[in-house]
Amino acid sequence: MFTIPEQLSAAVKTNYDAQLAMITALTRANYQSVAKMIDLNVNVAKTSLAESSAIAKQLLSAKSPQEWFTMTVSQAQPNAEKALAYGSNVAGIVAKTQAEFTKAVEEKMAETNRCVMALVDEVAKNVPGGSENAMALVKSAIGNTNAGYEVLTKTTQQAIGALEANLTTSKSEFLKVVEKAASSASAKS
Repeated sequence: MFTIPEQLSAAVKTNYDAQLAMITALTRANYQSVAKMIDLNVNVAKTSLAESSAIAKQLLSAKSPQEWFTMTVSQAQPNAEKALAYGSNVAGIVAKTQAEFTKAVEEKMAETNRCVMALVDEVAKNVPGGSENAMALVKSAIGNTNAGYEVLTKTTQQAIGALEANLTTSKSEFLKVVEKAASSASAKS
């Protein structure tokens, strides 16, 4: 039979290994997220520079202030759509990263929880009589911690869902305003 110090040592090692694996998974997900954000921003910058140059040339060729204003307004909707697409891309990267973080943490938390509960059960077998209440308290604390983590995870997922819904609503409302402004400008010219 193992002694309690040996069991504790094995549990600490298992917990350390699980934490190291979780940190590695989180670091990998974070690195991938940063790489995607850099790629997105570089592509947006290249595209914006090229488009800005072309638009500037068009605006400089305007023959009248009214023509200049019409050209400017005509760029509002495409620019708004590009800004919203950028925001959607960023939100997608963030959501994917959050999902990877959640998955890694949930897997490691479940593994750690199993190890801790196995250790507590083993220790409970070897405790002196009268310690049952203390062991029940420890098991209850572990259960409450797990329940709290589950609530936090669900709340985070709901918040991300609400953020995505708000982004979609904002996008459609913003496009309506831009279309209305473009229509007004077209009607005036």
